[in-house]
Amino acid sequence: MFRDLSVPAISMGLLAAFVGYSASFAIVLAGLTAMGATSEQATTGLFFATIGMGICSIWLPAATRIPAAVAWSTPGAAFLAATATLPGGFGEAIGAMISCAGLIVLTGFIPALGRIVAAIPKPIANGLLAGVLLKLCLAPAIAIGTIPLLVLPVLVAWLIGLTWNRLAAMPFAVVAFLAVLSFAVDMSDSALQSDIVSLPAFVPTVPIFSMQSFFSIALPLYLVTMAGQNIPGFAVLELNGYPVERQPLIRKTGFVSLAFAPFGSIPVNMSAITAAMMAGEDAGRDPATRYWAAITSGIVYVFLAFAAALVTSLAGLAPLPLITAVAGLALVPALVGSISAAFSEHTQLEAPAMTFLIAASGMTLFGVIPTA
Repeated sequence: MFRDLSVPAISMGLLAAFVGYSASFAIVLAGLTAMGATSEQATTGLFFATIGMGICSIWLPAATRIPAAVAWSTPGAAFLAATATLPGGFGEAIGAMISCAGLIVLTGFIPALGRIVAAIPKPIANGLLAGVLLKLCLAPAIAIGTIPLLVLPVLVAWLIGLTWNRLAAMPFAVVAFLAVLSFAVDMSDSALQSDIVSLPAFVPTVPIFSMQSFFSIALPLYLVTMAGQNIPGFAVLELNGYPVERQPLIRKTGFVSLAFAPFGSIPVNMSAITAAMMAGEDAGRDPATRYWAAITSGIVYVFLAFAAALVTSLAGLAPLPLITAVAGLALVPALVGSISAAFSEHTQLEAPAMTFLIAASGMTLFGVIPTA
């Protein structure tokens, strides 16, 4: 195994971990906060979500010898960020995340469930995803109208990175975000200094299970995780010539998600973007050795988990519109991709359009799918 280790694989794994984390940590925090999490609960959720990514990114590639990249459910976090707090607060949200993880585990044992999700027409699935993402993607424009001096430098950095390389857009934006914070807020806070490397408080939250949370949170979270992450992630690996046994991979990510969901962790799943990075020639000339890129990314995620308290503290210092603006910028490529896919078939435009409009409207039907 160690004979397959190579410099290209290590360097690509480091890059993939940095891109994956910097592009979406703000979305995860926004989703947990929207669900009613306190700062301590959000820190705990971020820690375990990152640890979950790390464990799976080490475990799955080591077991399969393929670059099986794992990420947290970014579309799922975006869905949570656009959803109103449940009546039972964060405890009810945790109950929904446990139920979602249970559905993923069940899918790993019952292939028919995966086939049902895969059978959802792609325009409809992408119309739903685009509607979920729309509100958060509007946040940068809204923030420009309220805090232009803070948001414009981040937006300019994002555009510069986008012009140079799409993968550089969010790292550039995060660097600009940190620079803006250093000028706009007091970074000498003693609590912030103590959070540089520390464990979260592991605040316990009693899960609350309800039919409303199952249908309004757990089921949609399961669908966007499967359709928006797992299925594209498998497709990327298969397009790069890697044999994929889907059910064992779904089971393993499902079990890790189920183990960490009681701590407020969103589900982990197969990744498409970082998998594309680590399955290509940039991760090594020999396809059989590229799995080390995924293992490297997993090791980095484990270390990044211990920065959860610092990341949450920094996010707490920033104005909320700035945080949501950063999260919105990270989701713009996903919004563009989902809208393009939703309306790619010119013979079926009305159904995905209606799906998109309903998902984006924020409507509530019989208390189900309440959106902010």
